Amino acid sequence: MSVIIGILIPFIGTIIGAACVYVMKKEINKKLEIIIYGFAAGVMMAALIWSLIIPAIDKGSIIPVVVGLIIGVISFYFIDLYWDKKEDVEDKINNLMVAVTLHNIPEGMAVGVAFASYLSGGLNLASCYALAIGIAIQNFPEGSVISFPLLKKGFSKNKAFKYGFISAIFELLGTLVTLLFTNFVVAILPYMLAIAAGAMMYVIVVELIPESHNKSKLNVVGFLLGFIVMMVLDVMLG
Repeated sequence: MSVIIGILIPFIGTIIGAACVYVMKKEINKKLEIIIYGFAAGVMMAALIWSLIIPAIDKGSIIPVVVGLIIGVISFYFIDLYWDKKEDVEDKINNLMVAVTLHNIPEGMAVGVAFASYLSGGLNLASCYALAIGIAIQNFPEGSVISFPLLKKGFSKNKAFKYGFISAIFELLGTLVTLLFTNFVVAILPYMLAIAAGAMMYVIVVELIPESHNKSKLNVVGFLLGFIVMMVLDVMLG
């Protein structure tokens, strides 16, 4: 039972973050919107560095990171070309949502590796819970980063929350698959982390930075705040 509760903690963090959409207004001050998009870019930039690239290097070498980054960016380029042909926004799966989901999967794998180690007599339960809680706190801003842009694109609050929920489900699946196939997942984890980082890098440059750009430079303020918040969370709780 303690393992089940532990693997659900990061899932709950993302859900709570996505649920913030219910207290957001569809029409908000333009300056605040620019700051929020800048904040989202900062959160994702810090996450791809401290949650993905650095752990990928620590778990493997520089080669899987370079290969994974290239695969992630190229994959999202072609996915973007496909979605650009879609005329109805309701038929599009937002790049941002997919990128954060890809980021959540290896995080779920990390939780799975920790609890697999606990079940085999390695890590103690307290260490596993510390990791799960740390990832859950990081997931809170990431959940809101998914829901807000979707709301601004015209999605209903329920639909925007739904995509955040789906992202959380994939993280949970990453944990469960890792518990079942620990040895295989550990071998490919550096590549998974780097591919997710490449996907997030593409979204930051193509989606978030253009959305936040204006002459007031408020996007820089938002980016700095988001970057610092996520960096502190990753370093203190990672």
